Amino acid sequence: MPAFFHTLEKIRPVYDWAYKIMLFICKLLLIADIIITSWSVLGRYVSFISDPHWSEEIILTFMVYMAVLSATLAIRKRSHIRMTAFDKYIPHKALLVLDLLADIAVLILGVILLIEGLEVVSPAGNIAKFAKYSSIPTLSQTWMYLPVAIAGLGMIIFELEQVFLRIEEFYKSNDGKEAQA
Repeated sequence: MPAFFHTLEKIRPVYDWAYKIMLFICKLLLIADIIITSWSVLGRYVSFISDPHWSEEIILTFMVYMAVLSATLAIRKRSHIRMTAFDKYIPHKALLVLDLLADIAVLILGVILLIEGLEVVSPAGNIAKFAKYSSIPTLSQTWMYLPVAIAGLGMIIFELEQVFLRIEEFYKSNDGKEAQA
């Protein structure tokens, strides 16, 4: 097996660190969502608690962040929904190649999301800069569109790892075949 894969093992803690940070952010967003939603619901039905007018848009924004971050986390754990009905009928090497192609396609999607997401929120793009939340007119909707770029970056980070792991798995399967021969 090439020495290149031993180098990849050295950067695995960086992937672990990125995963833990994204998971922690998801947990904080979930807690904030629960608190704000509870406050909003109580404000509608309990007379002495005020219903914050900004709650719905902030809750939805937090949910978008959680959705994209958790989707990138699923890439790392290989827990995305995928079709496996025919996996038992496909030769192992062909399955590895198909999985690698799928990972490369998702990696390309991540690059597109990053580029397009940054274009929307960048000062040069000015697309989201002038859009404001209706309930918080001082807050730019840049915060609503930023998760697109964040999702792209997360997908790139974790798909690179998956591509290298698939290639490593392919090399290991080749080493096993040569050892048997």
